[in-house]
Amino acid sequence: MSRTRVERNISFDDEKKKYYVNLDFGRDARGRQIKKTRTFARLSDARRALRLHEVQRDFGALTQPNDTTVAQWLNYWMDAVVRPNRAATTVHGYSQMIVNHIIPQLGDIPLQSLSPQRIQQYYAYLCNDCGLSPNTARKHHDLLRNALRIAVMQDVLARNPTDRVEPPKFKRPEPHFYDVESLLRLLDAVKGTRLEPVVYLAGYLGLRREEMCGLRWKDVDFQGKTLCIHRARTMAGSQVIEKDTKNRSSTRLLHMPDEVVRVLRAERKQQRENRLFYGADYHDTGYVLTWPEGEPYLPNYLTEVFSKFIRKNRLPKLTLHGLRHTFATLANHSGATIYNISKSLGHSTVATTSMIYTHLLDTTHEQTIEAVAQSLRKGSRERKQQRAE
Repeated sequence: MSRTRVERNISFDDEKKKYYVNLDFGRDARGRQIKKTRTFARLSDARRALRLHEVQRDFGALTQPNDTTVAQWLNYWMDAVVRPNRAATTVHGYSQMIVNHIIPQLGDIPLQSLSPQRIQQYYAYLCNDCGLSPNTARKHHDLLRNALRIAVMQDVLARNPTDRVEPPKFKRPEPHFYDVESLLRLLDAVKGTRLEPVVYLAGYLGLRREEMCGLRWKDVDFQGKTLCIHRARTMAGSQVIEKDTKNRSSTRLLHMPDEVVRVLRAERKQQRENRLFYGADYHDTGYVLTWPEGEPYLPNYLTEVFSKFIRKNRLPKLTLHGLRHTFATLANHSGATIYNISKSLGHSTVATTSMIYTHLLDTTHEQTIEAVAQSLRKGSRERKQQRAE
């Protein structure tokens, strides 16, 4: 092989007919000089690459060559960034996406070689080959974007390739809810069952599943007719997680109507009878929603048993979370303001409530349409009067 120098940092190989560009990346942590060579078929391309490299170096936008793969970076990101700063449920969700999907498809690719095109193909693979919904695929995009954003911040990448892709389009799920008649049918159906306090807490107060599961008797004030929401009990895979409520606004003191007081008093009485019946085998965990021997329900169990109950009793289709939507819509129809509904639901901002329920709670379009109709009716009457005269 015979290379001849063409100009500074560029040489030409007569046999392979290629131009070689020597790129200087400075020195590593040990003081050793870092150089890489790139090949081009045309001299103009070689010159362009060299100029771009030198401009990036002069402006401090140059990243040193790094052989870290996508899998290695994601493992580092999870250990150094996510696990110390995120809830266990978030860590579990990220781990599932990384292990089951991202690493098998992208893991072996050098991080600095991960292109927007390859990421775009990955999103198509999730939706077309794996059958995931665009909303689920969007979660993969958000994960990659955040992980690669840290790579840019720590000078491993020059720029984030997810900034140059079309992310899966997120579609907000359509909230399903009951009207008054359907909710009354459900309340009749759950009388005397283990789901009765669950339905009353969700339907009358709009509680989240994890809030109901985290509710303890010490949080219930029967005399003052209030209950305090400040703890949550949820799941990360098969692991039960006890934590603070979702956000600062989720910690709230709620009024209990007489119907809820009655149901919770009955549940409290039943638990006392269970304690006597089971004796030493009873586990006094202090939770409101428990099995007869005192152990609290698993949050996922409540979701499953509620859905089965709805199907078994041939009630209109509804999820457990749909009772929370039912509370919001019934509150709105009863004249409650969006601000008060937001406070009751424990949303972080009124904007969150509006975003979820905007097409359900917003009646301004009805007023607008009715105003136009009234104008047309008035105009029609005036025309008839003019013709009669």
